Amino acid sequence: MNNRLLTILGPTACGKTTFAAHLAYDIDGEIISADSRQVYRGMDIGTGKDLADYHVKDKDIPYHLIDVADAGERYNVYEWQKGFLEAYEDISSRGKTPILCGGTGMYIESVIKAYEFDGRKFPEFDSLIIGLDISRELRREKISKRLRSRLEEGMVEEIRGLIDNGVPTERLIRYGLEYKFVTLYILGELTYDEMVSLLEIAIHQFAKRQMTWFRGMEERRGIKIHWLSVDTPIEERIKQVKELWLK
Repeated sequence: MNNRLLTILGPTACGKTTFAAHLAYDIDGEIISADSRQVYRGMDIGTGKDLADYHVKDKDIPYHLIDVADAGERYNVYEWQKGFLEAYEDISSRGKTPILCGGTGMYIESVIKAYEFDGRKFPEFDSLIIGLDISRELRREKISKRLRSRLEEGMVEEIRGLIDNGVPTERLIRYGLEYKFVTLYILGELTYDEMVSLLEIAIHQFAKRQMTWFRGMEERRGIKIHWLSVDTPIEERIKQVKELWLK
């Protein structure tokens, strides 16, 4: 099997993008995003694209499958999987290392388990899967801090702008989390304080569901995940990944 792939996964707010970008800098890699909402243009603050994280030291780390669809469009795992293959082949053809990074378990698993749709044969990948392990307490702290930061950065204004530009409110609500609760606030169905409180609870619940999916990958679907603590310095984690990758 020649299709080797590095995969970085973990729950929201664990620092996946920052770690993946530093790893890419060290091994001359490029990142393929596995985030079901970061594919949408104009949905930046609410999805946590944090594009500044892709700049490491003196280099911009190339990324793929971010901003590939208009907000309001339908985009699913089938389309993402097709985009993944195109990105993987492009990166590999230039002698770079593809790094799959994200928290959307179904997207990641569609590659690792070679999901087939409509009879389309999907190639098998030899994937080294790295999970970022973060304590529940630290995760909750980071989620709460990040939510307040995004609100200060203009998340409400971003979503109001999407509505003004014609993105249906029903579609935004279906995107969930930030887009659901902020839209309900804009529509007058929630007060600001209710929106913040309910959204914070929903993000914590989402992180728990992510971890449930990842545990299911290991315990029920036989996928090996190498967990590295976020308390370990990035340089040491990169060293650990390189040792596993070169085995």
